[in-house]
Amino acid sequence: MSFKNTLLPVSNLLQSKGNLLDLTRPLVMGIINVTPDSFFAGSRRQNTVDILRQAEKMISEGASILDIGGASTRPGAAEVSEQEELDRVIPAFETIHKQFPEIWLSTDTYRSKVAKNAVEAGSSIINDISGGLFDENMLPTVVALKVPYIAMHLKGPIQTMHKNPEYKNVTLEVLQDFGNIVDRCNKAGIFDVILDPGFGFAKNIGHNFELLNNMAQLRQLGKPILAGISRKSMIYKTLNTDAANALNGTTALNMIALQQGANILRVHDVKEAKETIQLFEMLGK
Repeated sequence: MSFKNTLLPVSNLLQSKGNLLDLTRPLVMGIINVTPDSFFAGSRRQNTVDILRQAEKMISEGASILDIGGASTRPGAAEVSEQEELDRVIPAFETIHKQFPEIWLSTDTYRSKVAKNAVEAGSSIINDISGGLFDENMLPTVVALKVPYIAMHLKGPIQTMHKNPEYKNVTLEVLQDFGNIVDRCNKAGIFDVILDPGFGFAKNIGHNFELLNNMAQLRQLGKPILAGISRKSMIYKTLNTDAANALNGTTALNMIALQQGANILRVHDVKEAKETIQLFEMLGK
């Protein structure tokens, strides 16, 4: 089955806590992992001084959103308890929000309690890798919090989703799954939904590149798209290197993501992503 890369109109304004975020032009989301074991060591921050220093650096380089997570979802990562996740992320949100109250903060969690506490501590967006599948209270919690919701695509539980993922047509199946997710969100009362195709989650290298090459098809659902490709295995395994040496590959694929209609680039390296957007925008002039 073939696809046409047709960009359809999307809602470009997100609302949270009385503030608006304009996605008419692509934005950068900087990753701050408050963990000891995220797959890219350069993203790990485990004390408030380092967290604040990294936040300041990313903001100065042009990040519009900072995404903070306290539980690694890399293959083989140890499960983190809800309390430990809270203990990691809440001080980070409180510290960054106090120092930079204007910056939009995102909570990378699939747990509704963590989402609620993080928003109370300063977060403006919930970023859920499960699209509401891992915690039945997540969607009602997002409705009550009145914040935008990033729904990522995956198949199966975290522990096994990376083992031999199968699709007959990965783009079509992701599109169909997202249609169901958007429908559930709308019925729950969530309308500010951002779609993350979930590169590297329950997808092999071939699936990832096929999905990236056809990502514009997701615009059929009329929702903004977040592309999270930064330093992932689809890059470093293809190039026979590692995450630490995958920045050049990340930049190359981020340009493709922008051409495919990405509204947000979720990255470890803000400066390079901003430069990629600047060059991409010149193509349209």
